[in-house]
Amino acid sequence: MFNHTHPYEPFLFPEATKMIVGTLPPPRFTMGTLKDGDVNFCYGSKDGQLWPILDQIFSLSLQYDTSQSAIEERMAFLRKRKIGICDIVASAQRIKVDASDLGMKEIRLRNILNYLHQFPNIHTLLFTGGNSLNGPEYLFRKQLKEHGISLRCISDEVPRIHQFSLTSSSREIRTVSLTAPSGAANRAIGSMDSYKELKKENPVFTTFDFRILQYRPFF
Repeated sequence: MFNHTHPYEPFLFPEATKMIVGTLPPPRFTMGTLKDGDVNFCYGSKDGQLWPILDQIFSLSLQYDTSQSAIEERMAFLRKRKIGICDIVASAQRIKVDASDLGMKEIRLRNILNYLHQFPNIHTLLFTGGNSLNGPEYLFRKQLKEHGISLRCISDEVPRIHQFSLTSSSREIRTVSLTAPSGAANRAIGSMDSYKELKKENPVFTTFDFRILQYRPFF
């Protein structure tokens, strides 16, 4: 059994107004065996698309390597845009050593609600995945249920938008469930009517292009 622990502390700061919430990076980040093209930071996998998406939206010209400067330029961008990162999974057990959310067992969660209390300017959670089993929204719903809080649906179209109120506070938090920035989600995108229509209009349109359109309004 592999003990998959999150290698990074939450990247949060007082000015943050949005918080990206995922699950765990690939096991090699925990084991410290990074590949060429990886960045030793949140969402730094060379196979992931979050940073390439943000790179394109904001014309960042990011580095994609294991240098300290690649980390620092991502931190600087997040601070400038007031975006924090706090993945919800602290650790999980795995029989198969891979990055599948479905393969996580004995999941130990970070207390997202506690971080929201610590950083009162955060008003939006950006889930890098939806409500499928062990996805970030799915796990967050479990955490909310333990505190007697439920999500109210604002929009049921992808990306789905919900809202909830923090207990003992009138503060409203919005959640946005983005399509996961991983290759595994490409099949789901391919089945969406909205993607099919865009692809029909423009045959060279890709799932990456689709994510850019989806992510842009929320970042």
